[in-house]
Amino acid sequence: MNTQPDLLYSEEEEALRAAVRDLLADHCDAPGVIARTESDTPHDLAAWKALTDGMGLAGLLVPEELGGQGATHREAAVVLEELGRAVAPVPYLTSAVVATEALLACDDAELLGELASGRGIGALAVPLHLGPGRAHPVVRLEDGLLHGELAGIADAAVADVLLVPAEDGGLYAVRAAAVTVTPQVSFDLTRPLATVTLDGAEGRSLGEAGPAVRRALRAGAGLLASEQLGAAEWLLTETVRYLKERKQFNRPVGGFQALKHRLAQLWLEVVSLRAAARNAADALATGRDADLAVAVAQSYAAPVAVHAAEEALQLHAGIGMTWEHPVHLYLKRAKADSIAFGTAGAHREALAELVDLPTP
Repeated sequence: MNTQPDLLYSEEEEALRAAVRDLLADHCDAPGVIARTESDTPHDLAAWKALTDGMGLAGLLVPEELGGQGATHREAAVVLEELGRAVAPVPYLTSAVVATEALLACDDAELLGELASGRGIGALAVPLHLGPGRAHPVVRLEDGLLHGELAGIADAAVADVLLVPAEDGGLYAVRAAAVTVTPQVSFDLTRPLATVTLDGAEGRSLGEAGPAVRRALRAGAGLLASEQLGAAEWLLTETVRYLKERKQFNRPVGGFQALKHRLAQLWLEVVSLRAAARNAADALATGRDADLAVAVAQSYAAPVAVHAAEEALQLHAGIGMTWEHPVHLYLKRAKADSIAFGTAGAHREALAELVDLPTP
């Protein structure tokens, strides 16, 4: 029996990609995303509604008997590639992946059905920078009510329900109306962070927080690589297109040998990132060496995405430095993603432990 992962895209996955790309072309054009970042409502809830109500994509990881699509992490990865390509300001990673994985660990059918249908948006109340296996902050539990403050929570501003870890080791579902959400200054304007304050909030116990949080953060880290891949591919494609059109000394800039070398190097990095991201998605789907595959993917993804953004910014020259050009959105997303769910260095440390490689 062949145990090697199949990293190629199936016909169904390519069809899914085409459908999501068409939808995002209608809802998440660059001028529209930039305009949203300047407003008080950076999230594009119309695009989110189209993804959830129109295509049912919020429930990809949820079994059919619980109201979902019964798909796998491979399909979710394809969606995230396209969301990364468009730097779409929607809470897909935080709700349809991270919060959903936590609920799957707790086997909570009620909330899973709510999130899968798109009726509600969920957010795991764990700081975005924490990776799987890392200690996370908790809130106090006094007389059955939750008290405390949790900072750096991604997409909390649009969440209908927050999954909050408490000091008793439990994970609690808390409705947004029971907490105070204060926006933080976020580097990535398309994935805003917030501080969540609980002052005697009621919560429904879901189960043990430890395994649920670890499972959620592992899936978040693994599929984040697909989002980083989508962004890096857009940056490479747009930079090549621009350099073919821009001319100096009456010839395309892209014809200069030094720039060809830089683009060739970036292409090699993006291709390698695709392999690492696809392997992580396949491992999460099959459960085969998932910890190892996620650590490899995140060890590599962040530097490549940041390098792609930096090259795009430099090679677009003056136009790339303007607010009107979308490259700054990708640079900020790449830099913010480089510390989301653990840094590349943290994942390399985890990888060394997994393969019994002694550190210096």
